[in-house]
Amino acid sequence: MTNPILYRKRIMPNECILLKDDIIVTCNDEVIITKWNALKPKKDLHHGYSCYFLNQGVKVSKFYREDGSLLYWYCDIVEYIYDFKKNSITSLDLLADVIVYPDGFTKVIDLDELVTALDEGLLQDELIKACLLRLNSLLQTIYDGNFHILQQYIEDII
Repeated sequence: MTNPILYRKRIMPNECILLKDDIIVTCNDEVIITKWNALKPKKDLHHGYSCYFLNQGVKVSKFYREDGSLLYWYCDIVEYIYDFKKNSITSLDLLADVIVYPDGFTKVIDLDELVTALDEGLLQDELIKACLLRLNSLLQTIYDGNFHILQQYIEDII
């Protein structure tokens, strides 16, 4: 696979952003790993790395503070949309997210947004089901003590 053009599409708010400044470090049929600076820097979040697991519907990111210290690992449940003619991949955020803190504490967030999307018809039932199954799979990986396998993709390149 040649390096695709990357987009991030969100449902709430409804936006699609070209990730023009993300640097693709690795790209193959299973994963794309990027290095990036925060689009909208926050108090703590400054830059990071993301690994798009193309066959799993998950994007795992390592978030850093400005001083280079680890903030946390952030996991998006996503749907990848391929446009082979344009050589682009859009990562559609399916709303449910998981944060894994440096001490291992794990928090699931934004399930309320998933309910809102369901109530407002913003996501098809099939995508909601896919989101929940992918979330369950990711949580099983974490709870089984195997999150390091996903983390290693990023750790190997930094």
